[in-house]
Amino acid sequence: MSKWYHDVGLLILRVLTGLFMASHGYGKIFTEGRMEQFTEGVAEMGFPLPIVFAWSAALSELLGGLLLAAGLFTRYAAFLIFCTMTVAAFIAHGDDPFSVKEKALLFWTISLAVMFLGAGQYAVDRLIRKK
Repeated sequence: MSKWYHDVGLLILRVLTGLFMASHGYGKIFTEGRMEQFTEGVAEMGFPLPIVFAWSAALSELLGGLLLAAGLFTRYAAFLIFCTMTVAAFIAHGDDPFSVKEKALLFWTISLAVMFLGAGQYAVDRLIRKK
């Protein structure tokens, strides 16, 4: 049985990481011209169907971040963020210095940990499982 402070720690980690991640997706989607610029960057990386991949990445940041913060479908949300941050850290910023890819690696690490740890006691997932 986990201690209450483990669950509080997971709650803090999930909520803050989720909201930070959601803000990145929000900026890509709702800032004028940003989605077009992001789509061009995805195309330059050589992804097929760059519009689909760009929207998938931006939505995984926005919706995945919100789901992570709420603790709803937590492991799935963390997986979406993990996949997006894998591309960001190792492909988009693969040749960049560590200081540039550091933020993507932090989100990558946290999402990987949450995939293993789950949402903890204080999450919507837990409320759903109780019913």
